[in-house]
Amino acid sequence: MSKEIFAERLRTSMAQKGKKQVDLIRAASEHGVKLGKSHISQYVSGKTLPRPDILHFLADTLQVDADWLRGDEPAGAQAAAGDSGNSIHTIHKNNTVTGDRKMRTFKKSSKLDNVLYDVRGPVVDEAARMEESGTQILKLNIGNPAPFGFRTPDEVIYDMRQQLTECEGYSNAQGLFSARKAIMQYAQLKGIPNIAIEDIYTGNGVSELINICMSALLDDGDEILIPSPDYPLWTACATLAGGKAVHYICDEQSEWYPDIDDIRRKITDRTKAIVIINPNNPTGALYPKEVLQKIVDVAREHQLIIFSDEIYDRLVMDDEEHISIASLAPDLFCITFSGLSKSHMIAGFRIGWMILSGNKKVAKDYIEGLKMLSNMRLCSNVPAQSIVQTALGGHQSVHGYIEPGGRVREQRDYIYKALTDIPGISAVKPKAAFYIFPKIDVKRFNITNDEQFALDLLRDKKILLIHGGGFNWEQPDHFRVVYLPRIEVLKEATGKIADFFSYYKQQL
Repeated sequence: MSKEIFAERLRTSMAQKGKKQVDLIRAASEHGVKLGKSHISQYVSGKTLPRPDILHFLADTLQVDADWLRGDEPAGAQAAAGDSGNSIHTIHKNNTVTGDRKMRTFKKSSKLDNVLYDVRGPVVDEAARMEESGTQILKLNIGNPAPFGFRTPDEVIYDMRQQLTECEGYSNAQGLFSARKAIMQYAQLKGIPNIAIEDIYTGNGVSELINICMSALLDDGDEILIPSPDYPLWTACATLAGGKAVHYICDEQSEWYPDIDDIRRKITDRTKAIVIINPNNPTGALYPKEVLQKIVDVAREHQLIIFSDEIYDRLVMDDEEHISIASLAPDLFCITFSGLSKSHMIAGFRIGWMILSGNKKVAKDYIEGLKMLSNMRLCSNVPAQSIVQTALGGHQSVHGYIEPGGRVREQRDYIYKALTDIPGISAVKPKAAFYIFPKIDVKRFNITNDEQFALDLLRDKKILLIHGGGFNWEQPDHFRVVYLPRIEVLKEATGKIADFFSYYKQQL
């Protein structure tokens, strides 16, 4: 059996059946077959071949002949096998048959085959189905402050109202001057070097800007280093752009800091950039200067672009200080991302930004690509841009949430103790953001599939959270909890989670 032939026929069969990798993983779980995300990824890429039992499972699921899938039959045999002497039943890509006439159907692009975004994935889909049937779900899956009673500062709302009539038209593609000036001054206070107004781009949230950056940079097969666990949009956008997301490990035993040796091992001649998420989502880690300096040293040695996602930089607790990595790398090309969604509790306003700094000469052509894609979307949300100056200046209401006695800090302290008091659950106490990423003793609970664990918890206790695999964490031993709900809600939720773990054993 040839790896290449098997991989090609597997991809072809998946495309014809409209199946993604996650669909096969889900089907395997339902049939009690052990098939992980890493396994199916290796099969699709032609790196390894499946065991006979897995081969037959894949063939049955995709409704193809196992010998053909294995590569033991010639390429035309599968289509012929489905013929039954009648050409009407021959497999036609993107077509179904109605009588004697083929009806054209439309499938999603194959570029999406390996794109996963489980923060709004299968577990969330099941929660939506349950809600439609009348079940009330407690959602601890997404960092959306508004539903949990966090309000936008009054001054921000007032200023937007005052400026609405001036925001009816397009702005400059990169953003309003007033917004970019305020962002530039904020970046200067953070010590980010060599920046001017033209180095600031506003976006419809950081998410849009990540997509623009990956699309402008990556050719097919280019590699980019992304942390594991990660915020999955980074991996999804890199994959969609044709690049290869190479995940470096963040070490739970070292406060979830990036493993520098692992980063070094995974650099190749195709590596273009490294992504850091600091403060980190999903772990809540905050990287100290010495760790950031080591990453800069590696990037300098291998001439890498640094992308730094710093959307939670104003949600830092315990008197810790956030340091922008760009401030340590004046000789490297860096792009720093931030915004107001989390610090000002206005996720729905969709206002983020990116700052280009350091050695821009080496990225002149890339910057032209960024400008082109920014121009193509015309501009970001103008009313949201209009309040950036107000939000970044003067009193920062977020401080009241994170200082001792503040709501976010109190909720952080509560969730950490409540979860780690559960037998079989451990966690690193987060220092920033509003997430915690607990570890499960998988042997104690017989867990081999973390998505199934999340589904079981959802169905049993009506609590929605995201399994570790949704953040590109390889092992089935973690989950993320959003601790935005008030303590009385968290108390009820952790009580239910504790009860769930008191009896849970995953069924194989």
